[in-house]
Amino acid sequence: MKAEPAVQRQLLELAKVDAELSRVEHRRRTLPELAEIGDAEKTLRERRDALVSTQTAASDLDREITRQEKEVESVHARGDRDRKLMESGSVAAKQMTDIQHELDTLSRRQTALEDDLLELMERREALEMDARHTGAEVDKAEESLADAKRRRDEALADLDTTQARRAEDRAKLLPKFGDDLLRLYERVREQKGIGAALMKARRCGACQLELDRSTVAEIKAAPEDEVVRCDNCGAILVRTLESGL
Repeated sequence: MKAEPAVQRQLLELAKVDAELSRVEHRRRTLPELAEIGDAEKTLRERRDALVSTQTAASDLDREITRQEKEVESVHARGDRDRKLMESGSVAAKQMTDIQHELDTLSRRQTALEDDLLELMERREALEMDARHTGAEVDKAEESLADAKRRRDEALADLDTTQARRAEDRAKLLPKFGDDLLRLYERVREQKGIGAALMKARRCGACQLELDRSTVAEIKAAPEDEVVRCDNCGAILVRTLESGL
């Protein structure tokens, strides 16, 4: 394949633009903010789950406390009724003994219920503290996630700007090449990642391998407008005064 030396040198500009476009795409896929967002989302889910669990436990305790309070009120009301009956003077002596025995039983029952209620309320207070702490942790996780997303969006905006500029540069370069040369360049770039590179000091700028003497001799003997390629990686080798020929 033939191409004017000046046109071949323009391939280096195209390769430079394509290399930067590749770096932009790689950077887009590997932004550290993406990993940060993943970690922040996981942390937020865990802390929200913990908050829901704490709130559910608190709700269950509220129901238990309400039930216990009703039980205490019931026992207290029954005791009041028995005491009023005893104070009325309208009951027989034997019945008085039975009522007093019931009052003693109710008193012990009320004490036990009140102790249980106090324990429940203490547990409820502890859960309330846990809920406030976990809620603060949720807020912190939400802020971290929002910050990571903001920095990701800023980085992507910068990458979009760079990509647009390099795409514009590429569009300006393409008309400078013949169809056959461009097809070869694109095919090699697709297969190897680099379509063209400078041959510098008898070394391929794409694979960075030094060419053997026979290859260098063949390239040196080739006409200036001959399109030559690296035997190792297949990239188009662009010859200049730096090539060492």
